[in-house]
Amino acid sequence: MQLRTDLALEAREFVDEKEEGVVVKEEEQDGIKISEIKILNQKAAKKMNKPIGTYITAELAPLTDNLRDGDSKAEYIGKLIEPLLPKEGTILIAGIGNETITPDALGPKSADNILATRHIAGELKHSLGLSGLRSVAVLAPGVLGQTGIETGELIKSVVESIKPSAVIAIDALASRSLSRLGCTIQISDAGISPGSGVGNHRLSLNKETMGIPVIGIGVPTVVDAQTLALELIPEAKLSYQQKGLVSPRGEQMIVTPREIDLLIERASRLVGMSLNCALHKGLSVEDFCLLLA
Repeated sequence: MQLRTDLALEAREFVDEKEEGVVVKEEEQDGIKISEIKILNQKAAKKMNKPIGTYITAELAPLTDNLRDGDSKAEYIGKLIEPLLPKEGTILIAGIGNETITPDALGPKSADNILATRHIAGELKHSLGLSGLRSVAVLAPGVLGQTGIETGELIKSVVESIKPSAVIAIDALASRSLSRLGCTIQISDAGISPGSGVGNHRLSLNKETMGIPVIGIGVPTVVDAQTLALELIPEAKLSYQQKGLVSPRGEQMIVTPREIDLLIERASRLVGMSLNCALHKGLSVEDFCLLLA
């Protein structure tokens, strides 16, 4: 049985530390542990079950424990995102997920916290004192069950229309460990698979499908029920595999924290403000709060 996880950091734990084609760098600053994992070839990508690319993981104190912790970390997270962005051109940000299902609402709620500026141009931009802001478009495309259209199809249509230099896709993720829910952010230049956090994989968003760089940003909000069972009762692994003690219904279940509403509220604010800081230089989180009010 394969333990399901969207985090490269966790996938790395199941691969030989000396695996050729995987480069790992770790550091800690201001109470945030940063892990950078680079998957360099197809052999390593297959072993880790992740596309080739760079995966940056920031591990924070739980966002549900401290009201102001998210805002204080936004500028730092923004600096992790910035090197992955093209230097020029419009950036399209897509908040992926279903806002009516709380564990899957990270994307659309993050989009609410992002400053859209593509429509502010020319003399208006100058007169408002916003001439230094980057061109940003924000989209919350919903999900297939709401629109009847694949998320990837909608985003690709917008890409072909407005021709951004890159897409940033935000989505909820799945972890294999309870300890990483709501206190981990993954940033990757390998794109993202919409719906992966709730086991509903759709068309992947990446450079191959979109034609431009796609940066994926996610926070784990759920754990697969089978994965959680094996974490809590490791000795049960053999019996699960041999005797089939997980029912068909149990195989489809996911587990989310009791405080998921608060987790999503604070995680989406952190992701949104981090992106604002990465995209618009010279402004603080307080400035963005005023502009978004």
